[in-house]
Amino acid sequence: MKIGLVGKGGVGKTTIAGILARALARQGRSIVALDCDTNPNLGIALGLTPETTERLAAVRQALEEGKAEHAPEASELLERFGADAPDGIRLAVVSRIEEPDPG
Repeated sequence: MKIGLVGKGGVGKTTIAGILARALARQGRSIVALDCDTNPNLGIALGLTPETTERLAAVRQALEEGKAEHAPEASELLERFGADAPDGIRLAVVSRIEEPDPG
């Protein structure tokens, strides 16, 4: 199952994503959360420290500035640019996925 949340700024997308991800993870589901927001704070909503969340945002900034290379596939993106959050959730702050798995 893949779930995406979209909408205008300030409507609660990050809060809902965090609650939904943690609730599903606590039911035993495997959860990968991708924060694609220009102001990425999903890590905090998932229970990561502000420092870890900022580190992930800095990685994305380095990618956008050309100081780091994009991961060629999703699994490598999660390994190189992700962090483990509470409840077994894997989080990555991303700017783009060049070869997404359409399944």
